[in-house]
Amino acid sequence: MTVGIICAIPEELDDLRQRLVLRGEELRAGLAFLEGALLGVPVVLVGAGIGKVNAAVTATLLADRFGCDPIVFSGVAGGLDPALGIGDVVIAERAVQHDAGVMEEGRLRVYQAGHVPFFNPTDRLGFTPPAPLLARVRERLAGFRLPPLSSHAGGTGKAPRIVFGTVLSGDQFIGCEATRERLFRELGGQAVEMEGAAIAQTAERFGVGWLNVRALSDLAGRTSRFDFAAFVSEVARHSAAILLHLLPVLDAVRESGARSRAGAARTP
Repeated sequence: MTVGIICAIPEELDDLRQRLVLRGEELRAGLAFLEGALLGVPVVLVGAGIGKVNAAVTATLLADRFGCDPIVFSGVAGGLDPALGIGDVVIAERAVQHDAGVMEEGRLRVYQAGHVPFFNPTDRLGFTPPAPLLARVRERLAGFRLPPLSSHAGGTGKAPRIVFGTVLSGDQFIGCEATRERLFRELGGQAVEMEGAAIAQTAERFGVGWLNVRALSDLAGRTSRFDFAAFVSEVARHSAAILLHLLPVLDAVRESGARSRAGAARTP
């Protein structure tokens, strides 16, 4: 078993790739899967590209081809919760595809991905990481502090916050104040991005764990495209730092999964 790590863009990938002890590289579906170790933990690191389809394809290959469990996304997102600022980090305890649902009277009613209410109804909305994994992550991060943002990124000397909450995914870059307010009000999203919930849905299909770690590069408003360009590299290092700190937890999950599968294989 191996820990799978997905990033979408080079800025999210760079810090982890620099720390990776590379043992091999395999090209699949136009993607470079980097096999190696981070701090001694076996991993497969890959840049998936932007969007839910790219994310689902990559997560499928990590689970099916490389036997990864858990699968973790490390990267950036837009902030929705007005209590959060650039540099703060949201770890998903629920992932929702905000662009999946039923379109009625010119308005999208968000519904569980893969379902429509008149055909295969469900009361569920979104995906949750395995509870034992999330509990270990919370415990591991208790008391952990990130370095303050630089003055260039608007840092005030205070350590960024790390919170757990709902992270929304959709195939749009959100740079709209009205949409930001609606997504926060209607879905309780604290951050919005373009991959995480698709990874969660794929991981659930394969019966493997998942985690989504997002540092806020912008606040999903009218200046988002400029804030993203200015801050993405610095804040991406925050999500990478959290992932590196979580590696002992992820390694324990990996080893537990390997033992479970070995036991199942020996069962007559």
